[in-house]
Amino acid sequence: MPQDRQMAIDLIEEAVVAGARRHKACAVLEIAVRTLQRWQKTLQEENTLADHRQAAAVGRTSANKLSEAERQAILGICHSPEFRSLPPSQIVPRLADEGAYVASESSFYRVLREADQVNRRGRAKAPRSVPKPEGFQATGPNQVWSWDITFLASAIRGAFYRLYLVEDIFSRKIVGWEVHEDESADHASVLIRKACLAEGIRQQGLVLHSDNGGPMKGATMLATLQKLGVVPSFSRPSVSDDNPYSESLFRTLKYTPAYPGKPFESVEDARRWVHGFVQWYNGEHRHSAIRYVTPNQRHHGEEQGLLKRREAVYNAAKQRNPHRWSGNTRNWTPVTEVWLNPPKENQAENRRNLKAA
Repeated sequence: MPQDRQMAIDLIEEAVVAGARRHKACAVLEIAVRTLQRWQKTLQEENTLADHRQAAAVGRTSANKLSEAERQAILGICHSPEFRSLPPSQIVPRLADEGAYVASESSFYRVLREADQVNRRGRAKAPRSVPKPEGFQATGPNQVWSWDITFLASAIRGAFYRLYLVEDIFSRKIVGWEVHEDESADHASVLIRKACLAEGIRQQGLVLHSDNGGPMKGATMLATLQKLGVVPSFSRPSVSDDNPYSESLFRTLKYTPAYPGKPFESVEDARRWVHGFVQWYNGEHRHSAIRYVTPNQRHHGEEQGLLKRREAVYNAAKQRNPHRWSGNTRNWTPVTEVWLNPPKENQAENRRNLKAA
């Protein structure tokens, strides 16, 4: 209506004068900026806001609108024993095979939707939307841990050993690991208790993130977490990005040059190799996401002095040969915070920091 358009123009101009952005004021009223401009132009040139479009005629009926009889025919077809378990995408082609055309698939869906009869046909469950898990920020060690299970090939075809691995996301230190022949919440519970004991976790608040597997959500595991005061956090089903630190660590483990080219002969062989890997990873591996210090150095607070010494070395090199430096020296500032499932404003920075190295 013209009076409604005039009111919208007045409200938007009032908001703009008060300091609002024009496109944001239009968005509040669900009006496109181009629409507002067209109204203003029409008002200026014709001194009216009447809608001259042919489709705007009051009481106009679309020529291709379905009649009530046609709507009832569509509902009758969908209710028939032959088609009641099929969606319109299956019904329409079958009708065409019989030499009949009633309406398009979109018309079938529209009629069913208006009759509140759009339901999943068959036994498949409707897809559900699972919200993203809560984000956690770690500003020091033993605040947020991530853990998961990966397979290690055995010498028996089709059989695998399970490597349970717990990582501190702030320091990237492997704080606990075990290798077993099966998966169970009991093994996971024992591992977490050992890791908490080794790290001296005595106060509540530690967050333990994992995926949705059985060992992660078993009753024994959850009871252990509750007893230890550990806060459980879980990924969405089939979303590996929700547990990126464990995924990145497993990739480093399996693509390191020292990874065996042949399957492990026994679970003891697997444990010996993993023990050596953990010693190397924690004590020697310079991790790219934490300024190339080792997880142990960062976990024990040694990175501050180390990075300052590196910065001094670079500054001295720049003073000796200033012509070789076109800008600042390399950034050796410590990474002060690490996010697990960060909010949108932190995702770009987190992607840059999350590297397997």
